[in-house]
Amino acid sequence: MARGNPGQQNKTAEPSRLLLEIFGTFGKLSRTEASATIQLILLSPHWLDRIKNTVCNRRQHPYVCVKGIFQSNNEDYKMGNSYAGQLKTTRFEEVLHNSIEASLRSNNLVPRPVFSQLYLEAEHQLISNLEACKRPGTEEEEEDDGSESSSPLIPYQMKPPPEGCCTTDGFCQAGKDLRLVSMSNEQIEVPSGFLLIGAKSPNLPEHLLVCAVDKRFLPDDNGRNALLGFSGNCVGCGEKGFRYFTEFSNHINLKLITQPKKQKHLKYYLIKNAQGSLTKGPLICWKGTEGRTQQSSSSSTSSILSQPPESPASSTTVASADYVAGNNQNALTGLLQTGAPTDQAVSRAVIGASASQINRESARHHSTVKTNTISFQNMARPSVIGNLANSGPPKKRHRGWSPDSSSAIETLSIQSNPTAQTLGSKAVADIAELACMTQSSLLGSISSPLPTSEEPVVVPDNLLKICRTRPVIFKGHGNLPYLCGNLNDIVVSPMLQNCYRNTQTFPRAYEQHSTSVTTVLSVEMQILLTVYYLAQLAPDQVPLIEDLEHILVRAWQESNLTETKQYQQAVSHSVPYVSSSMLAVTPKQLTWLAKLAASSCKNVVRILDSASSLVEGLTETFKLLSEGKLLGKNFVVIICVTKNQSTESCVVVTGKRQAGFLAERMLSPKDHLKEINYELVTGKVGALGAFFSSLCPEGDIDTLLEKYSLAKNGQGSSLTTSFKKFDDSTTQRPAICSVSNKGTCQIHPVQLAVARKLLSHVCAIADSSTQNLDLGSFEKVDFLILVPPSEVAYQQTMLRVKQSGILVELGLETECTANQCAEQYVMKLTAEAQGKFEGFQQRALKSPYTLFILIHDHAHWDLTSGGMFSQSEPFLGLADRIVNCKEIKEALNVLTLQVTSFPYVLQTQQTYISPYNEIHWPSSCNSEVNLYHENNKYFGLSDFIDSTYSGHKLPLLRYDSSFEAMVTAVEERFPKMHSAVIWTYILIQHYSAAMMVTAGHSQMKNYSSVETLEIVQSLTNSTRNCPNNHGYMVLLRIPSISLAALAYERLCQVRHRLGLQHRFEIILGTPNTKINISQHFLTQLKNWQKIEDPDWKPETYLDLEDLPCILILSGADPYGESFPRSAKYYDLRLINSTCLLRTALEQELGLAACYVIPETSGQTMIVNDLSESDLDKPGSTDDDEDSVAIEVTTVADSGKNSNNKRQRSYSNQSASSRSSKTSSFLCDSDPFSPSGAEDSARHPLNAEPVNIGDGGGTREKPKLRSDSVQQKPNHEAQYSEKYRINLDQSDNNKSSQRTSKTFSVSSSIQTSILEQMSSQCPRTKAASQPPTVFLPKLIYEIVTKVDSSGVAKLSSFLPHHSVNWVTSFHPSLAKMMTSTEQSLYYRQWTVAKQNHMDFNKAQNRTEIFHPRRLLLNGPPQVGKTGAYLQFLSILSRMLIRLMEVDVYDEEEINLSECLLCSPEPKEGFSLQQKESLPWPDLESFSKLSFDYTVHDPKYEDASPVYSRDLVNNKGYKANKKEDDIYLRRQTTRMRLSKYAAYNTYHHCEQCHEYMGFNPRCQPYDATLHAFTFSCSMLGEEVQLHFIIPKSKEQNFIFSQPGRQLESMRLPLLTDKNPDCVKSPVFTPTTGRHEHGLFNLYHAMDGANHLHVLVIKEYEMAVYKKYWPNHIMLVLPSIFNNSGVGAAHFLIKELSYHNLELERNRQEELGSKPQDVWPFIVIADDSCVMWNSLNTDVSKNATSAPAEPNTLERNVSLKYVLQHIEATAEISHYALCGVRKWSSKITNLHFVEPFSRCHLHDFLLLNVDLTQNVQYNQNRFTCDDVDFNLRVHSAGLLICRFNSFSVMKKQIAIGGHRTFHIKSKVPDAPMSISPSQYICAPDSKHTFLAAPAQLLLEKYLQHTSNHLFPLSVRNYSHPVLSVDCYLNLGQEITVCFVSSRPHSLNINTSGLTFSGLLLYLCDSFVTANILKKFHFLKGATLCVICQDRSSLRQTVVRLELEDEWQFRLRDEFQTANSQEDKPLFFLTGRHV
Repeated sequence: MARGNPGQQNKTAEPSRLLLEIFGTFGKLSRTEASATIQLILLSPHWLDRIKNTVCNRRQHPYVCVKGIFQSNNEDYKMGNSYAGQLKTTRFEEVLHNSIEASLRSNNLVPRPVFSQLYLEAEHQLISNLEACKRPGTEEEEEDDGSESSSPLIPYQMKPPPEGCCTTDGFCQAGKDLRLVSMSNEQIEVPSGFLLIGAKSPNLPEHLLVCAVDKRFLPDDNGRNALLGFSGNCVGCGEKGFRYFTEFSNHINLKLITQPKKQKHLKYYLIKNAQGSLTKGPLICWKGTEGRTQQSSSSSTSSILSQPPESPASSTTVASADYVAGNNQNALTGLLQTGAPTDQAVSRAVIGASASQINRESARHHSTVKTNTISFQNMARPSVIGNLANSGPPKKRHRGWSPDSSSAIETLSIQSNPTAQTLGSKAVADIAELACMTQSSLLGSISSPLPTSEEPVVVPDNLLKICRTRPVIFKGHGNLPYLCGNLNDIVVSPMLQNCYRNTQTFPRAYEQHSTSVTTVLSVEMQILLTVYYLAQLAPDQVPLIEDLEHILVRAWQESNLTETKQYQQAVSHSVPYVSSSMLAVTPKQLTWLAKLAASSCKNVVRILDSASSLVEGLTETFKLLSEGKLLGKNFVVIICVTKNQSTESCVVVTGKRQAGFLAERMLSPKDHLKEINYELVTGKVGALGAFFSSLCPEGDIDTLLEKYSLAKNGQGSSLTTSFKKFDDSTTQRPAICSVSNKGTCQIHPVQLAVARKLLSHVCAIADSSTQNLDLGSFEKVDFLILVPPSEVAYQQTMLRVKQSGILVELGLETECTANQCAEQYVMKLTAEAQGKFEGFQQRALKSPYTLFILIHDHAHWDLTSGGMFSQSEPFLGLADRIVNCKEIKEALNVLTLQVTSFPYVLQTQQTYISPYNEIHWPSSCNSEVNLYHENNKYFGLSDFIDSTYSGHKLPLLRYDSSFEAMVTAVEERFPKMHSAVIWTYILIQHYSAAMMVTAGHSQMKNYSSVETLEIVQSLTNSTRNCPNNHGYMVLLRIPSISLAALAYERLCQVRHRLGLQHRFEIILGTPNTKINISQHFLTQLKNWQKIEDPDWKPETYLDLEDLPCILILSGADPYGESFPRSAKYYDLRLINSTCLLRTALEQELGLAACYVIPETSGQTMIVNDLSESDLDKPGSTDDDEDSVAIEVTTVADSGKNSNNKRQRSYSNQSASSRSSKTSSFLCDSDPFSPSGAEDSARHPLNAEPVNIGDGGGTREKPKLRSDSVQQKPNHEAQYSEKYRINLDQSDNNKSSQRTSKTFSVSSSIQTSILEQMSSQCPRTKAASQPPTVFLPKLIYEIVTKVDSSGVAKLSSFLPHHSVNWVTSFHPSLAKMMTSTEQSLYYRQWTVAKQNHMDFNKAQNRTEIFHPRRLLLNGPPQVGKTGAYLQFLSILSRMLIRLMEVDVYDEEEINLSECLLCSPEPKEGFSLQQKESLPWPDLESFSKLSFDYTVHDPKYEDASPVYSRDLVNNKGYKANKKEDDIYLRRQTTRMRLSKYAAYNTYHHCEQCHEYMGFNPRCQPYDATLHAFTFSCSMLGEEVQLHFIIPKSKEQNFIFSQPGRQLESMRLPLLTDKNPDCVKSPVFTPTTGRHEHGLFNLYHAMDGANHLHVLVIKEYEMAVYKKYWPNHIMLVLPSIFNNSGVGAAHFLIKELSYHNLELERNRQEELGSKPQDVWPFIVIADDSCVMWNSLNTDVSKNATSAPAEPNTLERNVSLKYVLQHIEATAEISHYALCGVRKWSSKITNLHFVEPFSRCHLHDFLLLNVDLTQNVQYNQNRFTCDDVDFNLRVHSAGLLICRFNSFSVMKKQIAIGGHRTFHIKSKVPDAPMSISPSQYICAPDSKHTFLAAPAQLLLEKYLQHTSNHLFPLSVRNYSHPVLSVDCYLNLGQEITVCFVSSRPHSLNINTSGLTFSGLLLYLCDSFVTANILKKFHFLKGATLCVICQDRSSLRQTVVRLELEDEWQFRLRDEFQTANSQEDKPLFFLTGRHV
């Protein structure tokens, strides 16, 4: 409720009492009505008498009375320009009417305090935001206020449109198009005073409707002053004069179901872009959040206006609070998401005439309601007015409202809760209950009092001069009073208030607790904790809002968790529960406790207890400041307890360092640079120069330099002499100078591991079921690398691309053009380079078979959304426009890889990157174990921090306290000057003074810090120890380009005047410029690197290796440049200390990361802190080079500091804090000095170890560190710290005892060590140790500080200014979190801001992670570029690997030696050789003899087939393999040709229809057909099943009535079709549904063919799934356990039966039966490619045969089959086939183009001629050899075309490997020897689960050496096998003989056999046939039958007992059970 003027406060109670008496006695007025009316008039008690008289005298209703009084006395009750605000008549009447009516309609007893609306209305909440987030589907619709009311919505009925008019959405009733997309380029006449507005239609959410509206009825930029009503025109038909928005909405066809409101549907201003097109502009601010300026007195106003802004800081200091709030972890948490109000702009009086323009611009960039955000400018601009929170009701008629209804609570929740958008109504109700608990526990608009009419606080004049700083006023609780007067001398910050608001957020994590237990921190507790925090700060320490917020959150968590536990215990034990609110700090206790806390802080905090208001406290503070009574006080905390017992507070920061830091922290980085440039342009830096000139006793530094320059040009100086002496001493030292190895890029093991991880993630994407990436369809890899707009980073990336050779390896460029074209593959993110991306995009669209990799390197640099276009920085947002380009995101052949060292900027709730697509750089060491066998160790941020902990070594991370002390002193003298200018200027002076000290002006030593002296002297003296003048680099980081240019100019001037221009170079490194160095140093670099190119110039910082130089690196952020290992010092003292973001700090510290060679153990003596530059330190110029002290450090006492585990070393601080004499001997080398060198890159590609010391041993890293280092007295320090050698003597038995001793060594040892150390080349020393880094003290403390759990403080900062914490209650990072866990942490607890590139994803709720986007993250300078270039390499190789296959490459076996050496044509073959016919001549071919020998290398371990050639060649003395069936066969890799056969993983557009993936065909609409025929061999009918897809039914004949399958179509012999293959192809397969090569589309070259897969019944479903468009022949279930013989048998039987059916059908059609094509193709499922061999045999003049010219090329299967099918009289051939491919082509192929021999794997079978020769359906192995022998014995021709070969792919699964022999007993051992495959009949042998035939074949193969002992390697006496061929092992020869009449058999006359094998003999085998053969004595007989009865009958029938002896124990069976039908065999001996 609003408070009146102070003089009126005491009168408030009296009117209340009187009114209750008046209205209580009125009979018709209920208590509710009375209370409502009372609420309306309490504001002005002087109205009471008039209302009282009216009510009592007229007896009228109070509502009527009040209304009548106000209407009749408008002029009397207009409120002037008072503090309370301005109350206008129209506005007053509207609010009054609505509020009284709503109050009377409400059922609530508490009246509605609506008068608060009539005042300033500053900062009031958009209640609709909460409603909008309740209904995510309607974000565009602005919800009605007061939605929690119980009043029902009244449905709105629109007026029906006139007949005949247009009712189409987007068109007006006249039929004119009003959509913005249609009218964007139309010329629209807009009347004067009208604006073009975009209206939203609920039926067209994606469109805006254009209309013209009178701007008087629209709000101003602050959301105010819009006239009630409406006036608009239709821009479509031109109709004008619409006076009601209801009428207008009907005209433009909005078709609303609710009452039309202009606030709801007029959404956007329409503006014209640069092209003149009409586009959507800013959102119309219907509900503004800006407060009105106070205009209480014209005098104060004029005094304010009279003060112009002194500098841009006047407007930017406070206008940038949005950035501050974003930077302070949670300063604006939730405000961007919920639209929570903060203070707006500085008063117009403060910012002058430009304020209105600023406000207008900021309002126009107001965020859309859709995202429920308010712009940065409108949200967080600080204000000296204060926070005028409004707790009034929403402006909605006919709705009830009361303070305890949810409307008021929604205001609180939106203001303070960033998660309010996701809270439901229950959560809102819970917050409402929470709000009603206690008045003092709430913050913000509910508990804050309304503005009062107190006088404003006048800021005194000359405040800045008095205080020497601009005090910062932190707004706290309550409303800050108005400030006027000298406002330029103060800064108002909302950071503390935002911190309080953030910590009031109701966290989701505690929603499950009862709201009666879970409370927010009270205002008093927040103030008290703030005082405690400020009191514990050191006098020179600055406060961090992040720390305070952490304290508040921890306090809340601890109190509530404890309270919750107590509450639960109380409930369970039924004991009284005392809430913590009862134990909370009361307002009266607060002041006492705060003063008590402040009393212990050395008076840096002052507590002011203001009894009245904050006005009194601030006035008192300014008075004390003016009187100088607050000297030494850094903070003034003002606490005020108002009369309504609410607590208000604010904090005034008066400390000079603290106030300056906080004021600058409110500036964004851009504002920082603007302020710096302003001060440089206006010449304010000149005051600094004058100040420093007055400090120097001998005059200005420039004067000294001028004197020195004149002296040098005249008679010379002592410096010249010293330099000459210096150069002479250089030549006397031994030259130890390593050679730089700058060669090609070397890939290290860890980089290769990361590249493989990347590849595995890509493969995982391809293997997923989402089909987002089809790697099998890509043939090559292309790429484009995006880098930040830095010329050096661009050239650096191009250099690595060139060195890697990736362009040549990927086939993108040739070796000649690779270096010239490398720039096409690297793109700077600048607007000018966008053409490269367009070219990349075009290549991606035109090359669907190329996989394009878009690499976004340094991805954290530009996170700006593409919509945030800036004319000043056009490159911002370019990364978003490229990476998130719609075409790139949707392209299936583009993969995006984002590479960064700081992944958490991309790991938000809105990220596009799946957590499964993140690749984290692995740690190379785990538990001190080198995982990747690296020769070097990465030295990163954690290692630098470790070096700061106590020990005897000097830390690598330091700060310069003397430098900062001087900065503090100068800042006090120049409080208005930006600190960056002061810091830079002082550092320039320090460097200048240090250079003068080097030149001999020792008196200037006091004008520089020891650290700067160390840097400069190390730089200038580094070249003396190297004959090549190698030196160190010093990197000086100056973020401001302007200041960097100033420093460069000044240092160059000083260097030139001192004559040092040839000693070291000074280089200015800016992002957009190339490296420029002088000719002298350019020549040196060319000589060092042996470069002869006269035009060569260094393009990267790596090219500056060994160059002594100061590199001034400028730019707001580092861009990923790498630096040489010669960089010894990284001076980061000038980095921005106010930008406390994790990314900003880590990327600055990451500049110094590098690789070092790890130390090796084994040497007890370690030379440390001893270097040549020790001689050059300031102290060494006094010629006190006495004896050297060597310090022996044994194991120190570990018990001295047991409580202090990690104590800082004394050397962490500035050396200036100790004696300058001691500091002058700081070591030049590094404590972690490894013993190796590195090349010019950060990653030591060619590191060379360098031994240190006489013994050549390397340095050893001490295992134990001294916990404390005692400072020696000054005289001792001069002696012992000068040069010291640390000896670590670690004794395990005495580890608890540590002592320190100092002893001297002999001069000889001293001299040798000094000469050895000082003679090192700077390259060797720099490469063997990490650099030293200097930081600002604040950053140093942040980096090195850890909390109680061991977590670094740096990790708790906000990751980036483009992201926000979800809530302040996020948990902290854990110490041992992995990279994956950190990723999940940031994904859960951070959200993207509106300017983040991922923010748009949040708006599209249906969009999920991008499937083809990867994130690679690794530490800075770790080698990520090399890793992703290696990834491109192995990815390309993998794609090539996918295009390659392993094919068997084995030379044919069993070739005769004579044929291999000097081949001669066989008999009858000369004609073929002479004529070289492509087809065999039947007559000549018939004369060829059959080659019984098996030449296929897969049968190398099989039994040779007996022939005369075998005997003559003594068994073909080939190199037989060992008897190991698992020995890997020889293969070779072959690239797939365009005629290859593929498996199911191949997908290309050409064969989609063939595979059944074309949507036009229905692949799964296949039918199952039965096909039955009789088989004489099986003695029964066989029923097979065909699965025939609809697309293949034309290949079959179906009966018409029932569509029963009748036959498969066969062509005629006379058919001639070049696009057709006649022979059906049958492919038997098992276990290879994925890997079988059944895709013959490319192999057949697109020709029509018939392909049938022959599968087993149990595999039918899986084969049908993978090959839905293939014809399948399903074998009967009885063949499920059969081998390949059964499949071949049924294929042949089916084909012959089908041939008969087709002959009958063709005969009916008039064709001859013999003309039907009789051939089928039986092909293995691993045949992948086919080749053709062309030979050209020529003769020379001597008629000697020359070497044949061979040409082997890939041909299609279509070509091979058509060629064979074209053979003359082909029907006379039984089998035709091709040879097995081999890379070694023998002479046989040239001499014999056709062979009559065995055929395997791929053959054409004449089913007509081979009718009586069947495959053995029982066979598992060697069935093709057996079939070939029986076909030949039947007198049929077998022809092999030697000019064709087939390649067989190695497939590791399926096929014969599907048969596993295992026991039926579960507990039996897994391995079963072949001897266990058989057993004695009727024995209790363990039965095996395997077919009997398989057991028999395997047994004979592996144990026949024991079964046929006389046959082992006895090629002259083979084993006789009748009618079959069985494999008896490679050492036993088998002679095949057929028993069929008229069969062709080998001549066996005179041949004696060593054994006889009878396998399932039929009736053709008789005793007379067997008696024709002769056997050796003791020969073995083996008779095999299906049962024991048949076995005995066979012995009797064949009269075997006459010549063979049998024993009962010689009868065996296969180890099968009876149900598995075992085979039996009997053995005997010949007698």
